[in-house]
Amino acid sequence: MQRIVKKYIEEILEKEIVLEKPKDMSLGHFATPVAFSLAKELRKSPMIIAQDLASKFENSEMFEKVEAVKGFINFKLSNSFLQTLCEESLSLGDDFAKGENKNEKILLEYVSANPTGPLHIGHARGAIAGDTLARVGRHLGFDITTEYYVNDAGAQMDLLGLSLALAGQESILKQEVQYPEKYYRGDYLFDIAKDVEKEFGKEIFNDESKHKELALFAKDKVLDIIKKDMADIGIEFDNYVSEKSLYSSWDETKSVLEKNGSLYDKDEKVWIKSTEFGDDVDRVVVRDNGIPTYLAGDIIYHKNKYDRKYDKYINIWGADHHGYITRVRAAIEFLGYDSKKLEVLLSQMVQLLKGGEPYKMSKRAGNVILMSDISNEIGSDALRFVFLTKKSDTHLEFDLDILKNQDSSNPIFYINYAYARINQVFKKAQLNFDDVASESFENLNQDALNLVYESLLFPSILEEAFSKRDMQKITDYLHSIAASVHRFYNEHKIIDSDEQNQYLKALSLVALTIKVALHLLGIEAKEIM
Repeated sequence: MQRIVKKYIEEILEKEIVLEKPKDMSLGHFATPVAFSLAKELRKSPMIIAQDLASKFENSEMFEKVEAVKGFINFKLSNSFLQTLCEESLSLGDDFAKGENKNEKILLEYVSANPTGPLHIGHARGAIAGDTLARVGRHLGFDITTEYYVNDAGAQMDLLGLSLALAGQESILKQEVQYPEKYYRGDYLFDIAKDVEKEFGKEIFNDESKHKELALFAKDKVLDIIKKDMADIGIEFDNYVSEKSLYSSWDETKSVLEKNGSLYDKDEKVWIKSTEFGDDVDRVVVRDNGIPTYLAGDIIYHKNKYDRKYDKYINIWGADHHGYITRVRAAIEFLGYDSKKLEVLLSQMVQLLKGGEPYKMSKRAGNVILMSDISNEIGSDALRFVFLTKKSDTHLEFDLDILKNQDSSNPIFYINYAYARINQVFKKAQLNFDDVASESFENLNQDALNLVYESLLFPSILEEAFSKRDMQKITDYLHSIAASVHRFYNEHKIIDSDEQNQYLKALSLVALTIKVALHLLGIEAKEIM
């Protein structure tokens, strides 16, 4: 709607404009300050210019009223125009707000947690943000491939093998174990140890030469846990890429970097000149023992990404990776690619409360808060919604007890209740959406028209949320439109009123909007509460 209105106004005025939504809807549905930008050029008062421009819309069927107010031009949409857009939107069904093919391929990498243990609550934020970004982007017409980078090489794998051996010694062999300062812990290792015993027998736990074999076995089992935990909250990936499998390409990648003069030897190590692209210091890519570093793995991976020829690459990383961005961008440039095609979004950690107090970590989980524990406690819908109520690069704190409330303090309950209320009204009227599809808005009152207008803003909300990578705009919008539904329901008699079917048509558009919006957040709207 907003794009249609803007294009029409620009055609009439023969000028590009900025189109705004007034905070006070009584002033109009849209407004433009174009008269202020023309004042110097035309050497006239913005108020006079606004009046002159407003007069150009006297016979427009799109607007009921166009008026100049203190230099602004305010536009109030006509009932007939809102009715037409409402009917077009309803005819689209679940494709409402769906965009045309953008012919832009995006590779979206997120989560990529080390396969050394189940996902904790911090991982959940990036997982939900990435999955929702993909859902919204695809709905808008972008070709998005989602990817999980499996960090299955390096010291963390050695530590996983050792940790599993120790867990087997303690739980299977019943030996007294002296745990080192660094090791992975948690009941999941005891469960994997049982699988190891069935597959390999008990003696493997005391054989140090088998630690790599244990690590490989554990990695696959942990990945199964991670995939299940994500599937439980509606997240699946198109691709899983193994870090270990990419290291065979290191010599080829290193050769490209050497040809570009980006590497040098110092202290028996190989360094990359990342300071040339703004890094604090140059970084080691090959240790003095000849083994490539973690950064080398990331360089290989990003070469692999760029070789697959996407138009854009989006990475969602934990906030602790902030300093890593510059060195990766430097490597991309040294490889001969455009680092501007890489966009890195950071995901901050989460503070959980329960009854106003910090949530206690689980010894069973190895002194972390598992994502699966929280989703089991409050449900996938509540978990997904609350993680999207703040932009992922900002601090998030929430109380689990509030998200279990069955009242307006729980945002997902509040929104679902609005959707269920609309369905209940239709049930009481013994009608369905199709029964009211032909109703006219000619005499529809302003409150009901405002519901239609607010629903028709949904496509522009989606576009802004995706372009700014800010899914909070969708959750805020849903809360706002749910509030409008509850307010309208409380202030107007619907069933058996003279306007019943007109009201129901307006509400059917709101219901469709809520349903589609929740679906794009990975949540299915509830028809009964």
